[in-house]
Amino acid sequence: MSEAYALAAREIVSALKENGAACLDCGANSGYWFDRLATEIGLTHTQYHGIEWDSDSVNAARLKQLNVQQGDLNKKLPFENDKFSCVFALSVLEHLLNGCHFLKETHRTLKPGGKLVLLTPNISTYFTAALILAGKMPSSGPHPDSDILLKSEEVFKVSADELHWDTESDTPVHRHLVVFSYLTLKKYLNTSRLVKNPSIFPLTHDVSDFFELKSVMTSSFKRFAPVSRAFY
Repeated sequence: MSEAYALAAREIVSALKENGAACLDCGANSGYWFDRLATEIGLTHTQYHGIEWDSDSVNAARLKQLNVQQGDLNKKLPFENDKFSCVFALSVLEHLLNGCHFLKETHRTLKPGGKLVLLTPNISTYFTAALILAGKMPSSGPHPDSDILLKSEEVFKVSADELHWDTESDTPVHRHLVVFSYLTLKKYLNTSRLVKNPSIFPLTHDVSDFFELKSVMTSSFKRFAPVSRAFY
């Protein structure tokens, strides 16, 4: 898991090396990635924009004077076309009902030549197949709306001890709704004409990592500008 986040961080940093480049943090929480990028590359408050589902996290971000809006990533993003040099959504796509719509919206708000960085579970793993054959639910989701059922289906402890289970709440943060396979996500990006030949990096695990249950896929690609522009 740490390898996946490290790879995503490198992709984000590479997209924001240009002075003044603006970014959008989808699923911003209380602004963790602003703090990290401000330390690493000197990202400023004016460069950083975030959108977050959970109101408590939004309030915490605003206490730090961060530009984080409360919003639903299943709906249209509240930003104009061609605004951001980088849009990133780390462990977010699997929480959305309308993930394909979300990808179209990130495409719309990216500048030509901008970069989208995704980090999401890959449902097509050997361990997922083994769980299904054993009569268990895939750990990567989709998840039912029952905290008790989710806990009973957890073969190995992978969630943090301090995790607050919110599956049955009106605004769940941790529930996985739609989980893509590596090949399906790549196919969608190509056939929807959002991107040509996306650079997607499926991370493999050795035997000791296999039991983390969560095979992670990191995607980074450049935007295909609409209508008559060429691929970037």
